[in-house]
Parts: sequence; structure tokens; C-alpha cells
Amino acid sequence: MDSLFHAILSLETTDECYRFFEDLCTVPELKAMAQRIAVAQMLTEHHIYTDIVAKTGASTATISRVARALNYGSDGYSLVFNRMGKTDPENI
Repeated sequence: MDSLFHAILSLETTDECYRFFEDLCTVPELKAMAQRIAVAQMLTEHHIYTDIVAKTGASTATISRVARALNYGSDGYSLVFNRMGKTDPENI
């Protein structure tokens, strides 16, 4: 795990991230991660599940899993959102 995280931290641009993650992950894996971030952002903005399903296509199980992480996780989503300064899920 340390090697993976060190590799990610070595990336400097969005283009480098695209190149690395396209090699590392399958398209469905990347879409799933992007979807979870969009769901987390919408949950932090107090959107209701039906709106999140309609906007992201995420299942209610995925939304619940992300909600659990937001409420009981390690605050990773909050950390990233604060650093990104994003409030609109379209900008993520």
C-alpha cells in the first residue's frame, strides 16, 4: 500500500494522473471511484438519495456506503474536498 500511495503522491499534473490511473485501473474501477466522489460531494451538500441516484446513477447501496464513510470514516473525503475548494459535484 505504501508504494501505491507514494506513487500517487509523486504525480504532479492532472495529465499525469490520467496516464497513471488509466494504466493502473480498469475503466469501470475509475468510473466507480469518480462516482463515489460525486456522491460524497452531494451528500455533504445535503442532497437526498433520490436526487443523488438521478444525478450520478449510483445505487442506494453505494450511496449508503459513502454516507457511512462520511459519518464514521477517516474524514478523507472532507480533507480532499477542503483542499480542492470544490462545492459543485460537476467540478470534481
